Amino acid sequence: MPRKRVGQLGFLDVRAGAARGSRADRLGEIARLIDWSRIEAALGWGPAARKGEPSWPPLVLFRALLLQRWYDLSDPGLEEALFDRLSFRAFCGLSLEDDVPDHTTIWRFRERLTEGGAMEAVFADLQRQLDERGVLIKRGTLVDASLLQAAARRPRLEEGRESPVDPDARFGAANERGRYTFGYKLHVGVDEGSLLVRAGHLTPGNVQEIDVAVRLVAGDEGAVIADRGYDGARLRDHLARRGIANGLMRRAGKGRPLSPQEVKANQALSLRRRPVEAVFGTLKRCYRLGRVRYFNLARNAVALNVALFAFNLRRLHALSAP
Repeated sequence: MPRKRVGQLGFLDVRAGAARGSRADRLGEIARLIDWSRIEAALGWGPAARKGEPSWPPLVLFRALLLQRWYDLSDPGLEEALFDRLSFRAFCGLSLEDDVPDHTTIWRFRERLTEGGAMEAVFADLQRQLDERGVLIKRGTLVDASLLQAAARRPRLEEGRESPVDPDARFGAANERGRYTFGYKLHVGVDEGSLLVRAGHLTPGNVQEIDVAVRLVAGDEGAVIADRGYDGARLRDHLARRGIANGLMRRAGKGRPLSPQEVKANQALSLRRRPVEAVFGTLKRCYRLGRVRYFNLARNAVALNVALFAFNLRRLHALSAP
């Protein structure tokens, strides 16, 4: 299927660029931070288009999804913003004379990202580029999880524990007092020092943190730092086999209280792992991840990976500032 040809600059684009003058162009600066040709190669295909129409280049649509996350736009809102805003067009590689993708095209592209692990490949290449730039400190990985509210209504007691609208969402305990949230659980591994997200996974809300922990360990960090919920033999053994320092806060057992030394070590580790809470705060406040938007795990996992990609680009921009 032929692809649309976009980004050919005309007279109007030159005039618009001159009119912007020396104004700060944050989106332009972000666009220059990474090699987008590698991201396009990781996507590996073009989105579905209406029969007989040329398809949109996947990189145009992927960059549009990043704008959607940064500016909290619906699909129709993103279409309108791409039509109106010069900086959005430039970030996506569109000239003033180009058409813009409509909201159904954006929706179809997001659906295609649920197939074949494309979004995972894109996020993995971003990690390689971050590593090549030397911005990952690798002193430690801060591991944690947080519950996200489902888009579907919370089932009533007489309706059981599942929603017919969102069969993947589950009840998860939000804290030790037993308050429950109906939805999903976001698990992250964050680079200590840079606060770049190195790994992220979405599960139903009832999945225990320790069951996902091994997937959050990069393998090249000096230590893994996590709260008491991760204190288990499986993770401790995994770290020991790879020579990674154990920064897991200890949990008291039945008939085995913590020693004064363990209490003191827990306090130190608690301070060390605290920055991961700021990452969750930003993801929930600025990227609207406190409540998921879609009605199944696959779609919400794509939205999560797009948000983490967007978060890391913004963080890289901050780290690259003079």
